[in-house]
Amino acid sequence: MPTMDQPRLENLLTSFTEACRQAGLKLTHQRLEIFRELAVAVDHPTAETLHQRLLQRISTLSLDTVYRTLATFCEYNLVQKVETVESQARFEVVHSRHHHLICKHCREIIDFDWPFFDTAGLPEAIRGWGKVDSRHVVVYGVCDKCLK
Repeated sequence: MPTMDQPRLENLLTSFTEACRQAGLKLTHQRLEIFRELAVAVDHPTAETLHQRLLQRISTLSLDTVYRTLATFCEYNLVQKVETVESQARFEVVHSRHHHLICKHCREIIDFDWPFFDTAGLPEAIRGWGKVDSRHVVVYGVCDKCLK
């Protein structure tokens, strides 16, 4: 699995620490390790996957703690829940604006950029709807590996 370079990870952790302080969230060892593991993950892991990875470093970490921590992180916009049709939520630390491509067979999630979508105006029919906070595209299909 590719790894994030150390200066970039340290920047993310510094930003995370500051965001927790501003939000009034205690920066516990468990929260820091959950965020760190999610920051270096490239596979948009589930809470269960994160829990399994972290048990190697924090043997007393409960799955419930991982779930509650991820919910808190999402509430404070520290991580993003990737919207999928799966029953299990997937998570990521948002490094930059992007969208997701999901294989319906193997469930792999790939990040992609789409500057045209990001900068395009809203369709006329919904311009008067109200205030749009975010726009995300999730594209479903079957990857080349699964087609073979």
